[in-house]
Amino acid sequence: MFKKHIVALVLCSLLFVPALAQQSRTSRIEESLTIFNDVLRQLDMNYVDTLNYESISETAINNALHKVDPYTIYYPKKKDDDLRMLTTGKYGGIGAIIQQRDSQVIIANPYEGKPAQRNDVLAGDVLISVDGTSVQGKKVPDVSQLLRGEPGSIVKLELNRDGQIITREFAREDIHLEPVDYYTTLHIDSTNQTFGYISFREFTEDSANEFSQALNDLMTNHHISGLVFDLRGNGGGIIEEAIRIVSLFVPKGTLIVSTKGKIRTANNTYVTQAEPAYPDLPLVVLVDKNSASASEIVSGSLQDLKRATLIGQRTFGKGLVQNLRPIVYGGHLKVTTSKYYLPSGRCIQAIDYAEMQRGNKLTKDTAGGILPDIVLNDSAKVDITYTLYTKNMFFDYSVKYHREHERITQPTEYEVSDSTMADFNHFLESNNFTYETETSKYFHDMLKMAEMEDIDSSTIAALKEIEPRLKPSFQEAIQRNLDEVKEYLGAELMERYYFQQGRTAYMLRFDKELKRAVQELSSNDKNRTRN
Repeated sequence: MFKKHIVALVLCSLLFVPALAQQSRTSRIEESLTIFNDVLRQLDMNYVDTLNYESISETAINNALHKVDPYTIYYPKKKDDDLRMLTTGKYGGIGAIIQQRDSQVIIANPYEGKPAQRNDVLAGDVLISVDGTSVQGKKVPDVSQLLRGEPGSIVKLELNRDGQIITREFAREDIHLEPVDYYTTLHIDSTNQTFGYISFREFTEDSANEFSQALNDLMTNHHISGLVFDLRGNGGGIIEEAIRIVSLFVPKGTLIVSTKGKIRTANNTYVTQAEPAYPDLPLVVLVDKNSASASEIVSGSLQDLKRATLIGQRTFGKGLVQNLRPIVYGGHLKVTTSKYYLPSGRCIQAIDYAEMQRGNKLTKDTAGGILPDIVLNDSAKVDITYTLYTKNMFFDYSVKYHREHERITQPTEYEVSDSTMADFNHFLESNNFTYETETSKYFHDMLKMAEMEDIDSSTIAALKEIEPRLKPSFQEAIQRNLDEVKEYLGAELMERYYFQQGRTAYMLRFDKELKRAVQELSSNDKNRTRN
């Protein structure tokens, strides 16, 4: 009898502990809210000037959420367009990328076929006003809000083009960015093989269908014997779209990813629902440090299932799942509810963001992301090409060239000529372009410090003799890196005439990772032939 009482008491205690924990958590939440409300009330009563309470609240919420993780975000009702763009890939606007340039905002890239491009808004145009509101001194997010609006509503742009003020007035449209931004065939003359290439931008609504249509065209009309699936720079999106794409290549009922969280509804498993259309098609997936979330689900699951070879760099490592929750007054909270786990059981998010906030650094074992089967080091350098790019010299010259030349050779054939390079050098000179290496900057600071410290004069004199050697002329630097400079200059010119697809088509000709992918597919094809 005594033992029965003990067992009953233990069971009651076990039931009581979660209730106590919940009560404690609720009490802490109420205390925090009370403090916040009292601070805001005291501010309202006593602060010397009028306050923007909406801005204060939004800033407080955003700062608090940033302490949680970078992906839990509050969207007030006024940012419905941003939310729509996030989930559907659509927004009401003019269809152009804008860029900050000092105190000005310029048109960086009108999308082909969208309202801005159809109404003669060109790359390089400086925005003066939007619907009569001056944009001078405004930042890109503020100008973006002015440009967006209901599809069908009229927008009036005042632009500065080469010193001439022009106006353009046209209707905003529902802007949908194609998830498949480019696809083509790759012909290997030495082996008489044809492979397909698909560049995939993001996992938005119906993007899996668009991917499937592109692949079907390559298979049916071009009879490809392998596919390069490019997920570089793809930041992810809707998980269901990722599952639908993987289902094209693996057996029905295959586990692709599972999610695990604190609440029961956050725990899910995702398996393929259809028979695969291409169960034997050889696959190579290209990834890089900006491939994230749904991109990592696709690449990671195909790797786990031995269905594809991955080439590139370790992916971003975003293994956190977000869901939208409605907030009062029409807002929404995109909140992290669980983590992704691949078929092998590995978690893409190998270290908690909270751990990073506590100062625990990433290591080789906790870096997260997907490590490719074939790792190719990122060849990015801080050289003359980097400087020309960051100082917008390629962009500015391409704008000038486009204004002066009506047409240019197709991206698959274009070569930057010697005369174009000479003209580019003259453009740099006329714009007083200067090139200073990072080494030179550090050396200059070191020399100043040496003069302040107890360094003998002969040593300082020797250092000063070295300094001029660290400041090469930009002409010499361009000549040493001529192939790379031509590649980036050509890409910018292609974008002016043939837009983003033209840039992609041109850059693929120089893509080392794509060439390695083709080698991999060719090798697999030979192996299949021998067997």
